Amino acid sequence: MKLKLFFTVVCALSIVSSAVARKPNVLVIYTDDQGSIDVNAYGAKDLITPAMDSLCRDGVRFTQFYAASAVCSPSRAALLTGRVPVRAGVPGNVSSHPGGRGAMPAEQVTMAEMFKAAGYATAHIGKWHLGFTPPTMPNGQGFEYSFGHMGGCIDNYSHFFYWVPPNRHDLYENGKEIWRTGEYFPTLMVDEAAKFMEANREKPFFMYWAINLPHYPLQGTEKWRRRYAHIKDEKRRRYAAFMSSMDEAIGDLLEEIDSLGLRENTIVVFQSDHGHSVEERTFGGGGNPGPYRGAKFSYFEGGIRVPAMIRWPGKIPAGQVRGQFGVSVDWLPTLAEFTDVPLPKRKLDGKSLAKVIASNGAKSPHSEFHWTGGGSNSQWAVREGDWKLIGNPRDPTRKTPLSKDDKLFLVNLSVDVGEQKNLRYTHPDQLKRLKAIHERWVTDLRGSE
Repeated sequence: MKLKLFFTVVCALSIVSSAVARKPNVLVIYTDDQGSIDVNAYGAKDLITPAMDSLCRDGVRFTQFYAASAVCSPSRAALLTGRVPVRAGVPGNVSSHPGGRGAMPAEQVTMAEMFKAAGYATAHIGKWHLGFTPPTMPNGQGFEYSFGHMGGCIDNYSHFFYWVPPNRHDLYENGKEIWRTGEYFPTLMVDEAAKFMEANREKPFFMYWAINLPHYPLQGTEKWRRRYAHIKDEKRRRYAAFMSSMDEAIGDLLEEIDSLGLRENTIVVFQSDHGHSVEERTFGGGGNPGPYRGAKFSYFEGGIRVPAMIRWPGKIPAGQVRGQFGVSVDWLPTLAEFTDVPLPKRKLDGKSLAKVIASNGAKSPHSEFHWTGGGSNSQWAVREGDWKLIGNPRDPTRKTPLSKDDKLFLVNLSVDVGEQKNLRYTHPDQLKRLKAIHERWVTDLRGSE
């Protein structure tokens, strides 16, 4: 009897020890070309987004959160490395063809490599767009499992990339081309995620779930096309159907987490990669930036201010809003702190948001932040407090024309969040100071690894 009791106690202690030692899972949901307020919780009045709203309700929602770039590849490189795009080696979009121009250098250290070194199972599911050679594809960048497309976008049924010739089939599993013709890609993403989580439910996992919606082509499902048939504006109608198709896939993904009993031990991060597109291929743009000027490709707020939230039941607050400044590069150090995983031993631009997430009274870890494409005539921006300066600004929406005097565009976001009035001539001292701050930062950027 004593021996039986001894073994019972030992087993119980073993279970407790295992539970204590088990690190939380991490799921990063990264959407594509989603407008700044295109979630009900962010102010959308004409969309149905219960899954994304649930993350806001059950976690912390940010209202001043930024992408590190206004275009796809650099934004993704910044997220995965915790470094601004130029430091991450991806100043602009890379090629969507095998062996094509540009890629995130293999020597960069990604979230996947950070978590893998700590014993996590790692998976990329969805869009990649960071390189199309074995060393620069997901399996060469720390992901043990990879399923998705390597280029910038695909048709969601044929899985072909049609937008820059030659037309090319783009669906890969662990670096090898596979064919799933006729199957809806968002559904495939949910299925692959479910299989990965089921296979790794007994150990911690990190999954980068980079859904390619609502990026063109706007292929909403029949269910949602019918639901939004009443919207007269074709651009918004097609975009809305695709947004709710995406939200439904996200909801299915979250249900899979619950069905596996992993909800309480899974950190879920959600963010859009940048603002909505107004490209011809997306019918001129159905996304909604709300009060913000600009769109994808622009360093005006509508191009870089994005919906972002984090959920970790029982460990971080629920149903709270944070107005502090945060950036996509901050997720890597934040998640490292939450999971007690060592940071990569290299210079990072991101800073942990753990204190901000815990308390509305905490200060943003950034006193300033910078955006740049790296070229001598490329667009750049710097923000310090409420002041923001954009050099060589672009506004793809063309709703408010830019003149040659707007080559330097100064704004105080506390009084003009819509960035309509250029203060460069009325506040020359602020312009001079911000320009000097940015030039100093660029010099430091060039001199560091």
